[in-house]
Amino acid sequence: MRLAILCFTLGVCLLQVQPLLPGRDALLGFAAAASLLLLLAGGVRYMRCLLLPAAFLLGFCWAGGWALARMAETLAPELEGREVVVVGVINDLPQAIENGVRFGFRVEHAAQPVPQQLVLSWYQKRRSAHRETVGAADVADVALPVTGGWAGAVVPPLHVGQRWSLLVRLKRPHGNVNPHGFDYEAWLLAQGVRATGYIRSSPDNRLLAEFVAAPTTWLGRLRETVRTRFARRLADAPYAGILSALVIGDQRAITAAQWQQFSRTGITHLVSISGLHVTMLAGLAYALMAAFWRRQPALALRLPTQRAAALAGFVAALLYSLLAGFAVPAQRTLYMLAVAAYALWCQRQTTVSRVLALALLVVLLVDPWAVLAAGFWLSFGAVGLLFYVASGRLGKAHWLLAWGRTQWAVTLGSLPLLLVLFQQFSLVSPLANAVAIPLVSFVITPLALLAALPWLDFLLVPAHWLTSGLMQYIGWLAQWPWAVWQQAVPPLWLWLAGLAGCLWWLLPRGFPARWLGSCALLPLLLWTPPRPVPGAARVTVLDVGQGLAVHVQTAHHDLIYDTGPLYTAEADAGNRVLLPYLRAMGVSSLDGVVVTHSDTDHSGGAESLLDGLPVGWLMSSLAFEHPLSAMPVRALPCQAGQEWVWDGVRFTVLHPAVEQYGASVRKTNDMSCVLRVRSMAGEEGTLLLTADIEARSEAAILQRLQGQGQVSQLRAQVLLAPHHGSRTSSSADFVAAVGAQTVIFPVGYRNPFGHPRPEVVARYQASGAVLHRTDFEGALVVELPAAAASPVTLQGERAAHWRYWYGQ
Repeated sequence: MRLAILCFTLGVCLLQVQPLLPGRDALLGFAAAASLLLLLAGGVRYMRCLLLPAAFLLGFCWAGGWALARMAETLAPELEGREVVVVGVINDLPQAIENGVRFGFRVEHAAQPVPQQLVLSWYQKRRSAHRETVGAADVADVALPVTGGWAGAVVPPLHVGQRWSLLVRLKRPHGNVNPHGFDYEAWLLAQGVRATGYIRSSPDNRLLAEFVAAPTTWLGRLRETVRTRFARRLADAPYAGILSALVIGDQRAITAAQWQQFSRTGITHLVSISGLHVTMLAGLAYALMAAFWRRQPALALRLPTQRAAALAGFVAALLYSLLAGFAVPAQRTLYMLAVAAYALWCQRQTTVSRVLALALLVVLLVDPWAVLAAGFWLSFGAVGLLFYVASGRLGKAHWLLAWGRTQWAVTLGSLPLLLVLFQQFSLVSPLANAVAIPLVSFVITPLALLAALPWLDFLLVPAHWLTSGLMQYIGWLAQWPWAVWQQAVPPLWLWLAGLAGCLWWLLPRGFPARWLGSCALLPLLLWTPPRPVPGAARVTVLDVGQGLAVHVQTAHHDLIYDTGPLYTAEADAGNRVLLPYLRAMGVSSLDGVVVTHSDTDHSGGAESLLDGLPVGWLMSSLAFEHPLSAMPVRALPCQAGQEWVWDGVRFTVLHPAVEQYGASVRKTNDMSCVLRVRSMAGEEGTLLLTADIEARSEAAILQRLQGQGQVSQLRAQVLLAPHHGSRTSSSADFVAAVGAQTVIFPVGYRNPFGHPRPEVVARYQASGAVLHRTDFEGALVVELPAAAASPVTLQGERAAHWRYWYGQ
């Protein structure tokens, strides 16, 4: 059975990496084939092996059927950007964002056919192009009359269970797609969200009912009440968000700095509703009920103590999982506890591996998209590791030795998985977990759960005091310079070899040559991704939304050209896109960073980037009073005529001119640093990075190069379109002078500026250039060859790893 469930899991995984969904007829054919295999396996003993391919096909078909049903809810293209009136119920915790509130909305009626589950944002003033990311503040609790419309500039109080009629503008799910980056579209699909949007100001926006009774809304309102009470009791307390996460699973009030500390010390699993918390609560309920039941002979005669205790433990785990939002780790633990409780109820013996396999099957039956979440693999992987190291051991070790062995096994065994998922693992994790696991699981979490009761909320004070002490210890560990080992994403074959090495190393003492496991693991830790050959360059235009961030890599050097937008006060392209991308690519330091000008869609991620990696120098046209000028890094002015060579690749600054720095009136776009990158292939291997220059700057560059007799220096094979394709840039003379064969538009999906403008697109098309857009293709990787005989190549991240949900 266990092998069959593993094959079923592989079938689900295969479906989730398909570029296109198989049709209904194909799935029915696969299901028929699986049924035939099952019949053959059941009739003849020596054909029982056919159960495995049958389970694989059933897993593929099961996930495919779910996917077909969910993808059928796709928002029609003609409805994107159009105003639609929808009536429905708020079914997720409202969360404050920059200038508004974001919430889940289940549609009951709509003027046009729209998906049933939406994520909507209600802004209190005009929408901002770069400020739509979830914030950490809570939602005000203010009374609102049920009558009348809501068309003002202030967002009304929103609560789970309210029924609203809203005028909305929707779009299909869309996220940034970068190498080894977070797939926001896959996350929305797994949540059942098939469209996102925002509310338009209108008198038709009205509250129809203060509360719509249903099991999900009762549970959601309870979770919201607990969150509000925690926020009020711990007003301005720095770790209130952690306690809220432990009780109701809402992690959005945890700050970015706290997440960084958790990541560096390897205790992120404790902040989520982990299986350890659920198991602890179930065990406590089991012990208390058993102690009580044994002292009640009349009750014990009617129902054996073992059954009563098992039932109490399962009910406690179920209630906690529901209160916490029923996340994947809680689901996995709940299903395992259900199997264990059933075995106790029926007085049957079962094995841990069978319980784990059954829990895996139930999770995938309920949610086939669970395999897309890192928590799924970490949850089942950790439990599987504990089972692996606990089985086959003779004798009973001292509890301290057993605890140390467990910590060692989890740390070593999870290493390959952490490298492929997060490209790092914590070296101080055993020290952090040795204190954090017992403190969080057996003291802080029980106190916080008891404090969820209205008359016991005073327990939040000691719970927060203990959390504060733990965070001081964690912060001290996180400051150690060697606290984290960072590694580039390994290839599959190397990851499999490393995983096999870990498992071999963790075999019981007495197995021969266990040290060979370390030899298989070592290449995984020392692997570095291939870099361009000398004379060549790899240029990656990252997908950061409406903004710009470019990575230029040569054989031994790395440069970042612009750092993308600022999303919120705590989130920017530096910490959300650039640092994870550079870590995945094996880049541990940067030779230089160019911040072309002060606009936040180009400089918003610079501070996070400079804080996160060692940087050799910072080149910019920023004013002296700009905050980045105070960063502890060597500062260089960006001036036309500057030039340097890395590994045979020549970098030349073409703009701005020195005299422009003395101008009394200057537009920030016209101060953009223009950088030409030329490989040893010459003009055939040239790329021009133009940032936000406009027609006036284009004319100035042309005039200056003409005066120097060097207009040919402007020609490039690949051009980054000036100012994202704005109508104020890409003049006809400039387009002709560059003569690019490939043009890249770094733009955000359905951005409010309409970039690239149709007339600009037509101008480049008329020149014969091939056009590419980051919003449609994701990050774009351009390879500039070292020899003129080799062509320039371009690959989009979406096309390289296309999934069936892209563009849907």
